[in-house]
Amino acid sequence: MGLEDKIEEIEDEIANTPYNKSTEAHIGRLKSKLAEKKEKLEKQQSGSGGGGGYSVEKHGDATVALVGFPSVGKSSLLNSLTNAESETGSYEFTTLDVNPGMLNHRGANIQLLDVPGLIEGAAAGKGGGQQVLAVVRNADLIIYMLSVFELEQYDRLQEELYDINIRVDQEPPKVTVRPKIKDGIKITSSTDQDLDEDTIKQVIREHGHVNAVVNLQENVTIDRLVDGLMDNREYIPSITCVNKVDLIDPDYKETVDEQLRQRDLDPEEVTFISAEEEKGLDVLKDRIWERLGLIRVYMEKPGRGIDWEEPLVVPKGTTVGEAIEKLGGEMEERFRFARVTGPSAAHDQQQVGTDHVLEDEDVLKLILRR
Repeated sequence: MGLEDKIEEIEDEIANTPYNKSTEAHIGRLKSKLAEKKEKLEKQQSGSGGGGGYSVEKHGDATVALVGFPSVGKSSLLNSLTNAESETGSYEFTTLDVNPGMLNHRGANIQLLDVPGLIEGAAAGKGGGQQVLAVVRNADLIIYMLSVFELEQYDRLQEELYDINIRVDQEPPKVTVRPKIKDGIKITSSTDQDLDEDTIKQVIREHGHVNAVVNLQENVTIDRLVDGLMDNREYIPSITCVNKVDLIDPDYKETVDEQLRQRDLDPEEVTFISAEEEKGLDVLKDRIWERLGLIRVYMEKPGRGIDWEEPLVVPKGTTVGEAIEKLGGEMEERFRFARVTGPSAAHDQQQVGTDHVLEDEDVLKLILRR
């Protein structure tokens, strides 16, 4: 029996086993075994070439993947937001390769990737889906692109991304495992656990740990526990974007909102656009910026003043030291101190060190040794 057959067999057993307290440990072991076998299959496929796949070099300050089923308008959106020229059409599979474009917004260069339209079963390799999804795994943000007439596509997209080990809008599980030489498995937890200790230990053992201290800093489900033990998960934020709103009657909007709520999507947080008519794009640009969590730092350059045109774009929480690292060159070795003016400073030209945390629209002046 090949790996794919074994995976299917385990998935069937999980699906056919009713979940309750008495079956919890058994299902936990099955899910652990499934995760291990899927990882093994993934390594085999990548090692054998995996069918070619798509390779896109990352550029700019961040990378955003447009994810959706065929003909939802991803190419039209890319063309409207960037300098790209992606072929568009009303038929399926217009985009046959990953097409990048660059969005310039608030001084940031944000790479957008028009990913070939997914189909159901993509995570299992249908329609070249695994290669497509591998590109998505490297993105900093995912935009779910939906047609206003087919909002049920959201459910299928979520399933496909989950099956390729992308965890959308989740933080990594607070699970740490420290191997030791003897004394079996010890569980420590900073909070109450719904899973009993024996179930947790069985899941841990299924992953090959015989002697270890396992620390849990959240109330884990079996899925979260398994994710915490695997190193092939990607945790990526998302935006949901509903396209073609110019084609619906205003009265239909209430039906759309209700369908979104059924999927735990707040209509106020969903971005409604018409890529074809270029409506709602300014709101989308701002939401991309906010969801990426970027800030602008304006550099004051000796003898040239403040560069207001090309800010240094970095993630929120960046320190002066990390900003210097991004700037590169010999600045780290020559750094003496910095002066900061702006939201993070107690006063103009505040003298700070490398551990000072910068905020959006700070002005930074580096004082370097000669």
